[in-house]
Amino acid sequence: MDALALSRLQFAVTAMFHFIFVPLTLGLSILVAYMESRYVNTNDAMYLKMTKFWGKLFLINFALGVVTGITMEFQFGMNWAEYSKYVGDIFGTPLAIEATVAFFLESSFIGLWIFGWNRVSKKVHALSIWLVALATNMSALWILLANGWMQHPVGYVLRNGRAEMVDFVALLTNTYGLSKFFHTVFSGYVVAAFFVMGVSAYHILRKGHLPLFKASFRMAAVFGLASSLLVLISGDFHGIQVAGAQPAKFAAMESVWNTQKAAPLHLIVVPDVDNEQNSVEAIGFPGLLSFLAFHNSGSEIKGLKEFKKEDRPPVLPTFLSFRAMTGLGMFFILLCLIAVIVGRGDRLEHSNSFLNLMLFALPLPYIAAQFGWIVAEVGRQPWIVYGVMKTSDAVSKAVSPGQVMGSLIGFTLLYGLLAFVDIYLLTKFAKKGPDDDLSVLAASSRTQGV
Repeated sequence: MDALALSRLQFAVTAMFHFIFVPLTLGLSILVAYMESRYVNTNDAMYLKMTKFWGKLFLINFALGVVTGITMEFQFGMNWAEYSKYVGDIFGTPLAIEATVAFFLESSFIGLWIFGWNRVSKKVHALSIWLVALATNMSALWILLANGWMQHPVGYVLRNGRAEMVDFVALLTNTYGLSKFFHTVFSGYVVAAFFVMGVSAYHILRKGHLPLFKASFRMAAVFGLASSLLVLISGDFHGIQVAGAQPAKFAAMESVWNTQKAAPLHLIVVPDVDNEQNSVEAIGFPGLLSFLAFHNSGSEIKGLKEFKKEDRPPVLPTFLSFRAMTGLGMFFILLCLIAVIVGRGDRLEHSNSFLNLMLFALPLPYIAAQFGWIVAEVGRQPWIVYGVMKTSDAVSKAVSPGQVMGSLIGFTLLYGLLAFVDIYLLTKFAKKGPDDDLSVLAASSRTQGV
């Protein structure tokens, strides 16, 4: 493979691995903050125990997420120097704000939350984790605004042989970036909800700490239902942005080859890429695809044949990833709705089949999130900045295939080790359960004054 293919593979490996940690951080920070707020309001030691248990898992995930995220930004200077040279004036701005504002706020207050037990008041300590949750989501906002600009560039001019920013407000209000932010963040909340429900299901099945884990399960079920519905709503809005700004990607997502008005949506589609058609189209709904794309059932959908072959994204991975992502999303709504219903009263601890299902469903939102990123990034090809710069023009000229291969092997080995550590630690402490030393918790409750 040449340096371009290896650089793309390396970034895909590091980005997808990093995004294993990000969604859980986004959602679990909010759940832990809510749990501690419940403790502050009720002074119930169970909520303190709950906060410390889930907080420990949050910290493990957070620490490894920070480590894996740092290496990604270095690649813009090493593997993608031509990209950084051409659009760094724009792309670097939101990343700099993320590092100096959001990440600084996040890292400062997570330190207070870790070391502030028994040193600050209960309300101040709870406020610190809420600020961590806010900063974590702010961090995602700036990063996704940067990515949103790559998907739909606005507020720039081509001057002096590079793209230069002329309207920072346009970047901030880029509807593509904002819709991408909400869709991504809400999907992170679903990941956290299923993580909490899955771990809680494990302990409920073993009849351990029933009051705590039943309460955790119920919280996560409501949070997950609300979040999965918000994913659906934000996904509908984001689909409109994709159809308008990236018609080739939208056509690949739905395997539409010929331009047509009142385009139908087929539930069963088998793309035939070689012959530029679908070999199977079954169970169609007239005008539904046009409606989903533009909220107008008579709107025109551009087919892939409208675009040169070299300007089309890879159809099969984009199509299959989109179908898998949307199918899983609908499945999550159903599971969360059942979880809310089953969680009422004392039925939960006797619903062994459903608890086992939720335990094994724990990784599914992670998988759906990865499919979402495949749709976003593979579907944008061959552009690194849509309509402005192709990926083939963005790779560094100074790196050789051997150098990229060496760093790829190094990153893969390092990330493999980190994955092992993460899974080991999360599994160990999740299975161990909360601290049983109620005397320590009671002392903490008394010492931490209001």
